[in-house]
Amino acid sequence: MTIPRSPSAYRPEVDGLRAIAVLPVILFHAGFSWIQGGYVGVDIFFVISGYLITTIIISERISGTFSLLGFYERRARRILPALLVVMFASLVAGWTWMMPKQFKEFGESVFAVALFGSNVLFWLTSGYFDAAAEEKPLLHTWSLGVEEQYYMLFPLLVAFLWSWGRRKQMAIMLAIALASLGLAEFLKNRDAMANFFLAPSRAWELMIGSLLAYAAPTTSTGGRFSAAWAQGLSLLGLAMIITSVFAFGKTTAVPGLPALLPTLGTALILYFANSGTLVMRWLSTPVVVGVGLVSYSAYLWHQPLFAFARILSPDKPAPGVFGLLGLAALALAYLTWRFVETPFRNRRVIG
Repeated sequence: MTIPRSPSAYRPEVDGLRAIAVLPVILFHAGFSWIQGGYVGVDIFFVISGYLITTIIISERISGTFSLLGFYERRARRILPALLVVMFASLVAGWTWMMPKQFKEFGESVFAVALFGSNVLFWLTSGYFDAAAEEKPLLHTWSLGVEEQYYMLFPLLVAFLWSWGRRKQMAIMLAIALASLGLAEFLKNRDAMANFFLAPSRAWELMIGSLLAYAAPTTSTGGRFSAAWAQGLSLLGLAMIITSVFAFGKTTAVPGLPALLPTLGTALILYFANSGTLVMRWLSTPVVVGVGLVSYSAYLWHQPLFAFARILSPDKPAPGVFGLLGLAALALAYLTWRFVETPFRNRRVIG
């Protein structure tokens, strides 16, 4: 079996793509009416995550170095340190500013996050687009629950299917992805909140990335196609993402069929945006890459800042307040990335 590049090879355009994902989410949660589809940034993150993690798994399987314990250790180093910092800061703020009933509900969400089950809790207790949900500091952690539930099972699926060969593995994963998408379509008019929050109807988005890792060429991305095709299809992917961010709204059936627009757009960029494309050049600019590097911490910080601003204000805070809080989220994200994320990822610093 072959793999699509060394997993250790840095791809700046992927960090750029992370920036394209996180900024619309922040603007959407800030309540700006002109970006009603900003929530699709999470769908973009799912595809990126599925692609990168599966690339690593395949590489280590081929080299014989894969360890389930090592896999989960890397996930813990990647996810937990920054998450724990944000949770602690949110607990302090909640203890200070929340009413007792509200703080009790918040404590339940903290416990659920610790078990990577907050998506289940929020499915049972709130709607993502409800006004009351805007005051839940950890509402956004539902996506971490989906990811970690996926990664509890996906490495085991790869291990079970490994001896079957690449084509059979891809066929089975494609069947699972289609079943997951079918479930999302089935649930969209029956239980929209279960559809939105729960992993079974979201798994297909991560599996797009996983399938891409199996299918990607061994040379430069898009190497089986001409430069013109790579240029056109990477631009198409970016156009699909931008269209979904501005055209989708609260009534769009995501994660149903409409979510194919941002997720397949992301896949096109991951596959075709090579060094000769405009999309690669745009996504690799220093400012965009810089935002992408801190995107995980920015995602963690923005919702608590917005939620507590709403809790403390008797009226809805002005748009300018949310703009400043969005910038504060990026500043806190840089500090968290620099002094928490980076050291914990490096075993030579924190073994």
